[in-house]
Amino acid sequence: MSGRRIVPRAFALPRAFSRAFPRAAPALTAAVLATVLAAGCSSPDAARGGEEGTELVRGEPAPSAASPYWVDPNSDAARQVRTWERQGREAEAKMLRRISGRPVADWPAWDDPAPGIRAAAESAARTKKTILLVAYNIPHRDCGLYSAGGAKDADSYRSWIGEFADAIGDARATVILEPDALSHITDGCTPPEHHAERYQLLSEAVDTLKARPNTRVYLDAGNPDWIDEPSKMAQPLRRAGINRADGFSLNVSNFQSNERVKAYADRLSDAVGGSHFVIDTSRNGNGPLSGGREDAWCNPPGRGLGTPPTTDTGDDRLDAYLWIKRPGESDGTCRGGPPAGDWWPEYALGLARRAAS
Repeated sequence: MSGRRIVPRAFALPRAFSRAFPRAAPALTAAVLATVLAAGCSSPDAARGGEEGTELVRGEPAPSAASPYWVDPNSDAARQVRTWERQGREAEAKMLRRISGRPVADWPAWDDPAPGIRAAAESAARTKKTILLVAYNIPHRDCGLYSAGGAKDADSYRSWIGEFADAIGDARATVILEPDALSHITDGCTPPEHHAERYQLLSEAVDTLKARPNTRVYLDAGNPDWIDEPSKMAQPLRRAGINRADGFSLNVSNFQSNERVKAYADRLSDAVGGSHFVIDTSRNGNGPLSGGREDAWCNPPGRGLGTPPTTDTGDDRLDAYLWIKRPGESDGTCRGGPPAGDWWPEYALGLARRAAS
């Protein structure tokens, strides 16, 4: 990801990014990856939000299982619905309510997370809902590639995560902690000289966030198409403090099916003492794009919304299906998309039309 930040209201959000890309060769440079992406980013059908002939006609959002999470009334999707209604595009507006009417994660600002978190917490408190947040600011983030950036050093990160936690206060919150951070250690992308510091910062972040009375914390553990053997993630999770967290998250910004992710999660949970987990289902309704991995992560055509956010999972260790990735935000300029993190209404509409439920 480019590191671009978008400000939709009080938030400056780092969004769609290359963390979901399961790197086949960690030694690839950014230049090589850019070349690969350029070769696969020319689908005209994708620029219209999907593959021709695959878009299904749907109506109002289907009733979803109970969700305790806050729905942002001023999300990009909600504003798009209002815009289309003013323009008389009632059918599209109705379809997009499949996104605007459901809770998605907020990604607080890299420089000043507190104002946005407080605004969300205050809004959520009025309806006794839980805010869903992603902490994504670890130093040396994304190995200097598309989501390059993060806090400038360890002390800056400690200050940032402290502000993050203080802003949550006593509010009900669920935090997904540092997507990619452990997977990039495991796949060799993060240089060894940064490993010890990263483990220490993640472990401290777990404790800082868990000191808030109503905050749940899930350490990110990648996806089964990235680190294909779950046992490889067990030791990194333990070193990062999984025993003090509420569990781990999987499939953030990726498209792997619920069945595959749950099978992987069960094995990983067994390897770390029975930890609970959550799964990102924001765009996995049709599973991953077939073909090479290099082409599958960035604005893949034909994808659909997955299981709506809910804590009613029917699985004792699966705490929730969540929309952690914000559906409708671009993964990057491939396949006719806008810059990473920008709202792309046509792609959002395609996801909604092909929703799994």
